[in-house]
Amino acid sequence: MKHRFSTVIFRIILFTFISGAAQAAVFNDHMGRKVRVPDHPQRIVTLTPGLTEVIFILGQAHRLKGVTRYSDFPPEAAKLPQVGSYIRPELEKILALRPDICFATKDGNPRIIVSNLEALGIPVYITQPTNLKTVMETIQEIGDILGAEERAEKVVADMRNRIAAVRRRADALDSRPGVFFQIGISPIVSVGTDTFIHELIILAGGRNLAAGPEPYPRFSREQVLGFSPDVLIITSMSRAKGFEKVKAEWSRWKNMPAARNGKLHVVDSDLFDRPTPRLVDALEILFSLIH
Repeated sequence: MKHRFSTVIFRIILFTFISGAAQAAVFNDHMGRKVRVPDHPQRIVTLTPGLTEVIFILGQAHRLKGVTRYSDFPPEAAKLPQVGSYIRPELEKILALRPDICFATKDGNPRIIVSNLEALGIPVYITQPTNLKTVMETIQEIGDILGAEERAEKVVADMRNRIAAVRRRADALDSRPGVFFQIGISPIVSVGTDTFIHELIILAGGRNLAAGPEPYPRFSREQVLGFSPDVLIITSMSRAKGFEKVKAEWSRWKNMPAARNGKLHVVDSDLFDRPTPRLVDALEILFSLIH
């Protein structure tokens, strides 16, 4: 294993040396780092499922040579070679794919992997979208890097138009129902102000009952009942049966408005968790569930 790993490193260094004279462009990533990217990179490795989705929606899947575990959307992504999970990417597997560039994220991907890749001459563009605005900016930036600017502009324009349509509908409403969004089952975990889901709740015309400085606050059942949520939405990384069990448990509390009025819902966590254009799908779904 050690010999094979050394051979892979030698080959990647040789490949980098030979191609080093190729023309490259410089891009500033979300960490403020200057990243030199070869013109027309043809071999891409993404280090999160969300970044995999972005490459696909930009029409650049033919360049994608490796992805992390749970890269399952679109379904074709699951057929690509995997390089470990996004919190534990495997350097040897990444190197074996001879990437021209890797796309990573600040939160989740280990810094040591990024450092090792860069030490071997492989550019790593680090992203850190924190809201819908920066998700759209990230899509445009990746489009610029891959020469898919026109496609990126169309994707972002569609997102903006759909977001604006939901905002108009929400602004026309007289009330803003209280929403408790449960992302963890045991313990009960919700979402604070500095999260994608908080932004979606506000845009969809709701009030986030867990708003506050803690990104992922924990609550007891009694605290949730004390909020008297008008709408209670459940999502988790667990299987669907787990969702339905939690929904059934909440439905027994008929004094809670969400249970009394049939406003207990289960949603697909991938729509709400990943910083991709599908966040707008989540927004539209959320509006329909709240109102």
